[in-house]
Amino acid sequence: MPLQLPKSSWSTTELDDLRELARSFLQKEAVPHQERWAAEKKVDRELWTKAGDVGLLCLSIPEEYGGGGGTFAHEAVLYEEQARAGDSAWGVTVHNGIVAHYLLAYASEEKKREWLPKLASGELVGAIAMTEPGTGSDLQGIKTRAVRDGDHYVINGAKTFITNGFHAGLVVVAVKTDPDAGAQGVSLIVVETDTPGFRRGRVLDKVGLKGQDTAELFFDDVRVPVGNLLGDAEGQGFFQLMLQLPQERLIIAVTAVAGLEAAVDLTLEYTKERTAFGRPIFSFQNTKFTLAEAATEAAVARAFLDQCIERHLKGELDVQGAAMAKLWTTERVNKVIDDCVQLFGGYGYMTEYPIARAWADVRISRIFGGTSEIMKEIISRSL
Repeated sequence: MPLQLPKSSWSTTELDDLRELARSFLQKEAVPHQERWAAEKKVDRELWTKAGDVGLLCLSIPEEYGGGGGTFAHEAVLYEEQARAGDSAWGVTVHNGIVAHYLLAYASEEKKREWLPKLASGELVGAIAMTEPGTGSDLQGIKTRAVRDGDHYVINGAKTFITNGFHAGLVVVAVKTDPDAGAQGVSLIVVETDTPGFRRGRVLDKVGLKGQDTAELFFDDVRVPVGNLLGDAEGQGFFQLMLQLPQERLIIAVTAVAGLEAAVDLTLEYTKERTAFGRPIFSFQNTKFTLAEAATEAAVARAFLDQCIERHLKGELDVQGAAMAKLWTTERVNKVIDDCVQLFGGYGYMTEYPIARAWADVRISRIFGGTSEIMKEIISRSL
């Protein structure tokens, strides 16, 4: 019997229908291919167009730009079902919840009408390139340069750890337009990947998220029109990033909580079926107590996440609140899944078991989107 938790306060009948669509799509198009995608370090390119065909891309982008016309709640449903399906390969959270919203918020009307429908159909795959080989959470320290040359910017630099990097047709790139201005010198410029001078490096070999095409990107005198600048002036990039990062961190929290719930379900099933010393593993006090703690962690995390989603839907989730959500949920999911692996014993360390893959996949959640330490720094500023 799976973990029994109250229905999320933000759920609706419409969202229940979307959940069924997302679940059936993932079971058909993602679950059967996990091992192959992990070996190839990328999903099939057709996955994106198939998702576009059934309406799962750009769910929270207005219909006038080809999107689903929904809210963050629609996105959350898709991300939850992806986590529960055990798929960590498809970079739809970056495409839907991050890249599309940078374009919606900051691109010109002309560019929105050019790019967003292609993201919604899957014709274009979106990526965002912030991290560089020499910089992690320190976005002010980026070295990639964009120099104005008439009606174009000329971009030079390198980015790494870029989700969707192999398949991306459009990349939002954080650059320095004024290298001497600190945070005020950061701008965001969109690069279409068929532009001369753009090249992809290797798809990186990671501990987890094996099927996700996380790549290095290089920009060698890449010339893009000045209209590809996001915002109406240079130097707005850092402010734009700060405004969008709360949603990114909430997305990470959504997947963390859904992954936590899925891990508890897997472990409940396993410990009730697996026997040791002539009785089910679940009957031992240590197992029951460990899972009692895990179920409590899941209930508390879900209640906090639902509160944060409600606040975000009202436009009330602030930077500190999003940092708290990311910090708490990612720390808890790592602890709970580690405890679950212990209850699986040796089989918990075998990659054929979903709990082992989840254990490897979830470790990055305390690092990307801002490390746990950065989250604590952000939260402390409001104290």
